[in-house]
Amino acid sequence: MCSNRIRILHADLSLASALEGALPEFAGGRSVDDYLARFRGPHLCLVALVDEVPAAFKLGYALSADTFYSWLGGVLPPFRSQGLAQQLLAAQEQWVKAQGYRALEVKSSDRFPAMLGLLAKNHYQALGRENNQVRFRKTLIA
Repeated sequence: MCSNRIRILHADLSLASALEGALPEFAGGRSVDDYLARFRGPHLCLVALVDEVPAAFKLGYALSADTFYSWLGGVLPPFRSQGLAQQLLAAQEQWVKAQGYRALEVKSSDRFPAMLGLLAKNHYQALGRENNQVRFRKTLIA
């Protein structure tokens, strides 16, 4: 889950909000209150630190008793191409399995080709398009 330089940890939503606000792909980011309004139940906030510097985040929440939704994440530009998104995805999958969820769902769009490639590499199956996004699903527990 971590290397000498990289640590993945459960973090406060305020850190995810600050990281989201620093991403050029997202206009301004959301507040913690925005996040809490979106979550319907259990949620997960992971942050990747590189040499103890916050570099990336991943947020998700329960869609149902058996399905978890990987909602939002990103890696700050100076830290890209270091495998942070892969490590966050692996940590999220591990946590989701440990909580007893059977599937993980995520949406992404063509404007994020690196994310589409990451999902394909990790055996997520495309379910179809919704509002200019592709919905993916991975069964975690048979």
